[in-house]
Amino acid sequence: MNFWRHQANSAPLALLALSLFLAAPGRAHSDAENLYKTKCAVCHAADGSGNAPAGKNLGVHDFATPEVRKETDEQLVEITAKGKNKMPGYEKSLKAAEIQNLVVYIRELRKKK
Repeated sequence: MNFWRHQANSAPLALLALSLFLAAPGRAHSDAENLYKTKCAVCHAADGSGNAPAGKNLGVHDFATPEVRKETDEQLVEITAKGKNKMPGYEKSLKAAEIQNLVVYIRELRKKK
């Protein structure tokens, strides 16, 4: 009888663990979206077009251009971490996983165009 009581009590915990596991990718996307909005959108625009006042002044590239499309994820991680031209690097203020998630988010922005 204790076996069945234990099984019944562990079911809610198993469901909680499963829901947290399944929600993790969505949370990573949400975190990346929020980071993009706070760190990147001022220059790159919300849609990644570079069509923001600061982006126009700095001459940032649209993420959908062939030049940006041909860059590998590793190159985009490096640019985000170290900076490029007038863009500052973020390796001291963001974790490696956050930078990687930003690159995934940038790739998704490109697909929406």
